[in-house]
Amino acid sequence: MAQQIRKAVIPAAGYGTRFLPATKATPKEMLPIVDKPTIQYIVEEALASGIEDILIISGHGKRAIEDHFDSAPTLEHELMRKGRQDLLDVLRETTDVNVHYVRQKYMRGLGDAILCAHSFIGNEPFAVLLGDDVVYHPQRSALRQLIDVYEETGRSVLGCQIVADAQVSSYGIVAGTMENARLMRVSDMIEKPALAEAPSRMAVLGRYIIRPEIFSILQNTEPGKGGEIQLTDALKVLAQQDTVYAYNFEGRRYDLGDKLGFLEATVEQALKRPEIRDDFMAYLVQRIGPLLRQKMEEDAE
Repeated sequence: MAQQIRKAVIPAAGYGTRFLPATKATPKEMLPIVDKPTIQYIVEEALASGIEDILIISGHGKRAIEDHFDSAPTLEHELMRKGRQDLLDVLRETTDVNVHYVRQKYMRGLGDAILCAHSFIGNEPFAVLLGDDVVYHPQRSALRQLIDVYEETGRSVLGCQIVADAQVSSYGIVAGTMENARLMRVSDMIEKPALAEAPSRMAVLGRYIIRPEIFSILQNTEPGKGGEIQLTDALKVLAQQDTVYAYNFEGRRYDLGDKLGFLEATVEQALKRPEIRDDFMAYLVQRIGPLLRQKMEEDAE
């Protein structure tokens, strides 16, 4: 029987340079989608998947993340005084979570960030959720899907989706043998290949279940480009030593490292909120209708 996945690691030490100047003084993980910071969506996915303890790998200038998941006695007292139990309940959703922190002192890549979690994880299999990827599924979270695969196989699982040809060169692409319509046994991984060199269209997208053997591999992984230790390099070695699977998970994935992806997530999440959905939809129709007509007229000329 596979060991239970109890712990998750969320790397959150990056600078967020693609969102400057907003991220000059605010961690990119704290940028809001409607009224929740992006990292809260990630934490909620972990909790909904059965995770009990979460380790956030933070860095310089990330104190706001710790404050967000901490108690706020003064604010709680004020809400209680005003009888705002509704807001008090919302506030306490972020404090009733077992969140731990460790700092990645130098930006030495995702592999080094995962290595920072070694003492926290110990000798257990664990989950990794990257903060740039929010995945929406109405019934079963992306991480829960990977955990289900792990419980069936007892082996590491990489969360993947099929990407368009134009996106292949932006991701790590897996090679291997399909075990069924969604599950691949991985033989190799190629980081950001040209389309002609890509062995598949299955891209690794920010969700992992990894066995603890990865730590000894990371400790012996030489830094690559920019002096960074890459998780992909260690996973390739793990796939040579043990069985590693790639699973094409279901769900709508938003790339929050991209401005367009961030806007898509904001709009679509707003349309899921019953308290603002109708008014927001009316606004979108009002604003987008004339723009569409103008575009059609321009295309017809």
